[in-house]
Amino acid sequence: PFDLSQLDLIADLVRDLKAAHGPLYGLINNAALGTDGLLSNMHNSDIERLVRLNIQSPVILTKYVSRGMMLGGGGRIINISSIVADNGASGLSVYAATKASLLGFTRSLAREMGKLNVTVNAVAPGFMQTELTQGMTDAQRDKIAGRSALRRLVDVDDVAHAVSYLMSDGARNVTGTVLTVDAGNTA
Repeated sequence: PFDLSQLDLIADLVRDLKAAHGPLYGLINNAALGTDGLLSNMHNSDIERLVRLNIQSPVILTKYVSRGMMLGGGGRIINISSIVADNGASGLSVYAATKASLLGFTRSLAREMGKLNVTVNAVAPGFMQTELTQGMTDAQRDKIAGRSALRRLVDVDDVAHAVSYLMSDGARNVTGTVLTVDAGNTA
């Protein structure tokens, strides 16, 4: 366990992980906050927490992990975004902004790291049964599921399988892309 909002300690975390486990080949930037609320009513400290954990921490963590990948001659970096990065959602403007920033980060970093045999991709899940959707009623979840082509919410395992694919040798020529796993919500 580690609090990724402690940006100044991330370099030590990576150093300790390498000491304990050897060179790091893969990084999945998955930690995030999903605070909802209208922007006009959000406290500045809530906005800062979202930006710190959802943008700054993955960028800084990637900085330190990617150094070892560069020296090792390869690796995989996967950023977990969201379909709201492209589609938006009322009450999630700051969350959507942070997830959209990960898409630009993914595409640009893919160009930087490609010549070093490091792939960089993103996965954009749709709505799933997670801590971020716990506050929804069954009716709200059913409404979201009803908008998708497959008439269901995404299962967490579906996203895990997408990440597993992007980490595999089968995805060695996939970089700078966004793999959407949303049961056809954005179709």
